[in-house]
Amino acid sequence: MKDLKDYVRTIPNFPEKGIMFRDITSVLQDPDGFKLAIDEMARLVSDLDFDVVLGAESRGFIFSAPIAYQRGKALVPVRKKGKLPCETIQVEYDLEYGKAVLEIHKDAIKPGQKVLLVDDLMATGGTIEAMIKLVEQLGGEVAGILVLMELKGLKGRERLSKYRLDAAISYEGK
Repeated sequence: MKDLKDYVRTIPNFPEKGIMFRDITSVLQDPDGFKLAIDEMARLVSDLDFDVVLGAESRGFIFSAPIAYQRGKALVPVRKKGKLPCETIQVEYDLEYGKAVLEIHKDAIKPGQKVLLVDDLMATGGTIEAMIKLVEQLGGEVAGILVLMELKGLKGRERLSKYRLDAAISYEGK
């Protein structure tokens, strides 16, 4: 049986020289790879108590939905600015080359609910940190963070050190 890392395609020098881009589309395109990714992510949080799964736009949706389904939990999308139809709260955060805004419906998380944050990748931790701020503004409690891949060289785990963080795959570099 293949290891989950075996399904990830690495593209050298993308988007710029010196970067080793870890492409998840090769995981998704292979039925065995996708199943292995979901099964491993679900296994990592099998001991975790949570009420809601929060998925980050857009690739976080791919992994958060099956986790919520498997555990019989609610799924809440966190979207880019202007994509949600009801009243929202928002948070601005820094990207590598600029700023972005994430939004969540104001009624998506109830005070006291335990929330599992799910995304495809954790690099610097900026997107996840923005998700944490949204959950906490609504009175929710971050039960844990779950990602398919972690790029350890960008030190996102250090930035989020007060939260439980599980990664199905970890890469030492950037």
